[in-house]
Amino acid sequence: MICTAFLNKDELKLRYKASMVLSGAGDALGYKNGEWEFCHSGRTIHDELERMGGIENVKVKLPHWMVSDDTVMHLATATALIEWGQKTDKEKLYDKIAKSYKKCMRDMTGRAPGRISQESCHQLKPGRSQGYCIPFNKRAGGCGAAMRAMCIGLRFPRCEELPELIAVSVESGRMTHHHPTGYLGSLASALFTSYAIQGRPVITWGKGLMDELPKALEYVESQGRCVEENKSEWNYFKKAWEEYLQTRGIKDGKSEPIFPIKYGIEERDEAYKSWSFSGWGGSSGHDAPMIA
Repeated sequence: MICTAFLNKDELKLRYKASMVLSGAGDALGYKNGEWEFCHSGRTIHDELERMGGIENVKVKLPHWMVSDDTVMHLATATALIEWGQKTDKEKLYDKIAKSYKKCMRDMTGRAPGRISQESCHQLKPGRSQGYCIPFNKRAGGCGAAMRAMCIGLRFPRCEELPELIAVSVESGRMTHHHPTGYLGSLASALFTSYAIQGRPVITWGKGLMDELPKALEYVESQGRCVEENKSEWNYFKKAWEEYLQTRGIKDGKSEPIFPIKYGIEERDEAYKSWSFSGWGGSSGHDAPMIA
């Protein structure tokens, strides 16, 4: 595959800044101090937004629009990547990420961090050999890893950096969500960000993810940690995405997506619920990137 030409440095820097700022603003808007993140009714949210005067009248600022745990952990990931700089020793990077994740847990008041993320961060032991590694967890298929991985795609945007993107997204993801459904969401977020920078058409992204999943599995196998447990749970993410791409008619990476004729708020709620693991759309690692 040939990558498209990058923008000039100043334009790219502006877009990188905008990506980080807008991801935080979008998180604060969707979180609404916990009121909207945990509301399963799109109609309720849209009606309340209309009473506020619509999105154009919302001023996303404290105290009513704080960012959630997701942005705090996304910034923690980005901070570790910046501190690591241009180095090549990924073990040092992983140690920095683990340290950053543990530190950011002190800034979670009112941000509703997930129980799995909290428990996993407690297990991290930065400063020790492989202190970033935690055990496999059959309950760790949530969306937390996916929500904080965009900056990994910003750091490794080039085609030739795909091995690094896979390694870092998987390892940072399974520092809290050591389950394929969880950490492959991290891979999807990072990979799609790199595709956006490369200028790849959105209709190709899903097929691109499917094409790279075998490489992600090869990476997991090469690391030799909880390999059989990961392989036994691998197919859920893969099958969920295959079904989604088939439904949208974009499995080939070439066709235009197909949407229902009527696709309003209630219809979207039902679609999100049907893609979900437990009925809460977007709460897992596989469907959070789908909805985004």
